[in-house]
Amino acid sequence: MRSRKAEELAALSGAEYRDGELLLRLLDCEHRITHPELVVYELERGQPAPAEIQALLLDYLRRAEWRATATEPPPSGEWLAFRELPEGQFYYRAFQGYSGDSLVRAFGNDLEGLKLAALALGGEPLELGDAAFAFRVLPHIRMAVVYWRGDEEFAPRATVLFDAAAGRYLPIDGLAILGRMLCSKLIKIR
Repeated sequence: MRSRKAEELAALSGAEYRDGELLLRLLDCEHRITHPELVVYELERGQPAPAEIQALLLDYLRRAEWRATATEPPPSGEWLAFRELPEGQFYYRAFQGYSGDSLVRAFGNDLEGLKLAALALGGEPLELGDAAFAFRVLPHIRMAVVYWRGDEEFAPRATVLFDAAAGRYLPIDGLAILGRMLCSKLIKIR
């Protein structure tokens, strides 16, 4: 990645190129990536991003560079559960525990609260479940949260979905981190 021009990396990844650096939005947080040093900074604080964010964004850029010679389609609009992603079945229960289940613990049957949090985070309403929202988590990765209200017979439930193209942009562990981050931000906004 260091040998490739920053403008090329920006074009391949969907980042913005400005003054020799890349600007890359992760959910609601803008990051600045120096080039050729490849250090990720949180734009708002001006401090280096935590190691997990550095690794996640650099892996995203690395995979964008690998695709340089391929014609990659944009996000497909087809939604997949975590267990349907390559290697997702093995880790699905843990992922559901800290994503969809954490949303249910925080929101219960408060669909209005979920709606307000999702819209504040830039979610776009979808017609799935009792409430659903799509999020552009990274330029080429879209995710959705689908929520079903509980009743006398069934507890509320929620699930995080991924655009079918997401696995081309990050490995399963990176996608799991994005799912956790998305749910954590929704809960924090609440």
